[in-house]
Amino acid sequence: MPVRLRVATFNVENLNDQTSNPSLAQRIALMHPQLVRVDADVLCLQEVTARRDGAGQFQLTALDGFLAGTQYAAYNRAAAFTGTGERSIVTLSRFPITEQETVLHTLAPPPSYRRVTAAPPDKQAQPVRAERATLRVATAVDGASVLHVINVHLKSKLPTTIPGQLVDPTQQFSPWRTASGFAEGSFLSSMKRVSQALETRMLIDRLFDADGGALIAVCGDFNSEATEVPLVAIRGDVEDNENPALAARTMIPCEQTVPESARYSLFHHGRGLMLDHVLASRPLLAFYKHTEIHNELLHDESSAFATDVKFPESDHAPVVAEFSLP
Repeated sequence: MPVRLRVATFNVENLNDQTSNPSLAQRIALMHPQLVRVDADVLCLQEVTARRDGAGQFQLTALDGFLAGTQYAAYNRAAAFTGTGERSIVTLSRFPITEQETVLHTLAPPPSYRRVTAAPPDKQAQPVRAERATLRVATAVDGASVLHVINVHLKSKLPTTIPGQLVDPTQQFSPWRTASGFAEGSFLSSMKRVSQALETRMLIDRLFDADGGALIAVCGDFNSEATEVPLVAIRGDVEDNENPALAARTMIPCEQTVPESARYSLFHHGRGLMLDHVLASRPLLAFYKHTEIHNELLHDESSAFATDVKFPESDHAPVVAEFSLP
């Protein structure tokens, strides 16, 4: 009998049990139906807040409350934590997790850069480190096929802070002193985003080196559309690398089968953007059925007065790719 496999990604947007407006309970009331509808066998989550306990270990208390009462509460779990615990990533699997790996500048060192608009300017280049790790798990689908799931959350397009370039550094979203400072901050963010993409691609190639027929799904919030540099780097299309011998290693965005008019996972300034993706390796694509983007209720948090108080749910839509494995 074929095995149904639904692989999904969902940026739950700052899932936190320490805030009161909106509260976690308010968010759960709106988002639980989304989880039920996703009906995933493997679910990749981004922006999950973890808290350190008395022993200094990260605990996913907000996630525990969020998943309570759903099938995901009993799923196997793997996580990659940021230094602060905020915006951590979690992979949930109905199937056993047989391997777990966290990658953060372990396959490729961080790039170095000397900031020129900083006050004072850097005297020498400094490492530009990404804040969020990439998480790979191997899961045994019904004890047979091995599926490698790579959960990513690439750096956002918000500019990286430049010393001396913010009008009020104590504000979360301070105005910039100069357009040049804003430009350099944006450049640093793009360096982080592409360096994460590089490591993700290197991780994919390492899996293919071990098994040319590897079943691989790369899921997450890429903060990039399909034709932007990070996605192009991860996909490895022959049209870009110009080497037909690499065709078998191409990663394919599953949303390409969704009509373009409905192909978006976030609204920004009134425009639908496809920033959340499920990429499938060619061997996995052989069993592909369809993709769903649950974007019917998306709101635009970039519009005036669109606060989390008014819209407690996530500003990202879940993306689900379904396969049928033999």
